[in-house]
Amino acid sequence: MGTPKDLKIRCWIDIDGKKFFGPGRAQLLMMIDKNGSLSKAAKEMGMSYRKAWSMVEDMNLRGQQPYVELHKGGTKGGGAELTETGKKVLSTFLKMNDKITATVQQHTEEMLGLI
Repeated sequence: MGTPKDLKIRCWIDIDGKKFFGPGRAQLLMMIDKNGSLSKAAKEMGMSYRKAWSMVEDMNLRGQQPYVELHKGGTKGGGAELTETGKKVLSTFLKMNDKITATVQQHTEEMLGLI
């Protein structure tokens, strides 16, 4: 029996050499879209509200347009929703990631057989 081998790939987008967008932030956007709340999204992902808020703030500031619109609490309560830009970025990233994953899967057996 051979040693178990895996081929793994992660796609990240950097801006000025610093990580900007990848699987974790995509998941955060999906959870915000699902829950309509940053705190619920953070809780579902097992991360602190502060970290989630920091990630959203970074995306909103460094992206071409804001990705998430936050609504402060009040009589109707607070909430969060993806902007059109956020929806487009998330959708495009997920499609791109699916294509990358499919390509890698097509070549995994051959590649790992050579190692």
